Amino acid sequence: MSGGTALAQHSGTKSEQSACSRDAQRFCRKDLGNDGAVQNCLQMKRASLSSSCKKVFESHGM
Repeated sequence: MSGGTALAQHSGTKSEQSACSRDAQRFCRKDLGNDGAVQNCLQMKRASLSSSCKKVFESHGM
């Protein structure tokens, strides 16, 4: 799987996966392959995420 978040990879749409894929690779490269760690990492970097990835987290109540 690519570097999307756990929520995007398991319950999200393809567009949600792609929305966070670049952010995951940019900010959370060391965690790629561990969905839970990537999701936690992205949440910690939330202020720096792209607007499209922020919307994915918001749409899932995060």
